[in-house]
Amino acid sequence: MAGSLQDQLLNIGVIDKKKAKKSQHQKRKDNNKIRQAKKSGQEIEVQDPAALKIEQAQRDKQQRDLNLNKQRDEARAKKALLAEVGQIVQQHTIAIPEDADIAYNFTQDNKVKKIYVSSEQQRQLTLGQLAIAVLANVTALIPDKIAERIEVRLPKIIVRTAVEAAPEENDPYADYQIPDDLMW
Repeated sequence: MAGSLQDQLLNIGVIDKKKAKKSQHQKRKDNNKIRQAKKSGQEIEVQDPAALKIEQAQRDKQQRDLNLNKQRDEARAKKALLAEVGQIVQQHTIAIPEDADIAYNFTQDNKVKKIYVSSEQQRQLTLGQLAIAVLANVTALIPDKIAERIEVRLPKIIVRTAVEAAPEENDPYADYQIPDDLMW
């Protein structure tokens, strides 16, 4: 096969004469720009539109890859954090006796949940000495100090009871305290 690549493409019918002329015209234009830039002592970069598209596609792909890597790293970090917190909860869980018969209600994610505890554990929960950890639908009692460590990492899984504040001076019902074990 003799002739230029452009002639060969024309003969096969891959490109038409308009595209061939446009390509030649652009090539001459680029060569003139380069020649004029050399005469004036400037450097000029001339790229064809296809190369610009390829370069843009590479930049877009690189940006997508960076975003995917960032998402993957965040997912790994979250999974590692959950595993770490789960291990802390598992190591420091306070056992609830099987004969625990006092229902202790608490709220998590705007839902009221119930756990059965002993009377001593109920007292410790109301005093703030114990906290409740809910991780993967498993409810566990943990000491307050451990709950503080977990709250730094994942505050959503810890449920605490509010320690009562000091009553106001002018409160007419200050002498009538509501017991913690009051059942409705």
